[in-house]
Amino acid sequence: AKDDFDASGYTIPETWDDLLALSDQIVADGGTPWCIGVESQAATGWVGTDWVEDVMLRTTSLENYDAWVAGDLKFDSPEVRNAFETVGNVWFKEGYVYGGRDQITTTFFGDSPAGLFTDPPNCFLHRQASFITGEFTRLYPDATYKEDYDFFYLPPIDDQYGRPALGAADIYAMFNDRPEVRALMEYLTLPMSVSGFMNTSGALALQNGATPEMYANPVDGDIATALAAATSFRFDGSDLMPGEVGAGSFWKGVTDWASGAADLDAVLPEIDASWPQ
Repeated sequence: AKDDFDASGYTIPETWDDLLALSDQIVADGGTPWCIGVESQAATGWVGTDWVEDVMLRTTSLENYDAWVAGDLKFDSPEVRNAFETVGNVWFKEGYVYGGRDQITTTFFGDSPAGLFTDPPNCFLHRQASFITGEFTRLYPDATYKEDYDFFYLPPIDDQYGRPALGAADIYAMFNDRPEVRALMEYLTLPMSVSGFMNTSGALALQNGATPEMYANPVDGDIATALAAATSFRFDGSDLMPGEVGAGSFWKGVTDWASGAADLDAVLPEIDASWPQ
């Protein structure tokens, strides 16, 4: 929990090297840095794809990210292999993950942050999208932002790629060009149109004029502020890939790799081979 983090004298990492140094310090102090779980029933593995996507945005160009999503940059390329290996340097390092490597693929993603709230904490760090605060409330109804938990931006790895953001979003599309449809689309650009979403945890408003103070949950307002400070944004890569890959071989491949059932020399070409012709 946040109070344990603060009491231990730990500070928010500003770079990826700082993040690894923090992880090493937690291990040296007798703790475990990370809680990680990618199990999600038929969708097992999507959590791992998010890790890889976040690292891709921090280690290569947006053009390469877009080419990868489009199938023009192979999974078995130096850029994508490096992203997997960078993730593996966290996931597979001795002492870094609560329960060890075996727990990664067998722990339900919604339960994996539970270790943040135990006394003493089973872990100090968890990487997940903004919706996870809803799981915090499910696991520990009394969990309070800034007291029991906090968040920080996943640090940059290579400064030349700035501070990218990864996310998913709902998209408005107009199918009929009529005045009343245009009026609705105009309305949807206003913060008031999404006030209902802003009163529920985990949703962020992109409308100009939406301010942090408009969120019912302060953590959402702070996350929105962090998003606004991003130097680039890309949609979740696996969501944009063909279903056979993004919700198929990529999920399976990252899970097989995490469990130790297959190495990257097997996993990456297998994902490439699954791409529809």
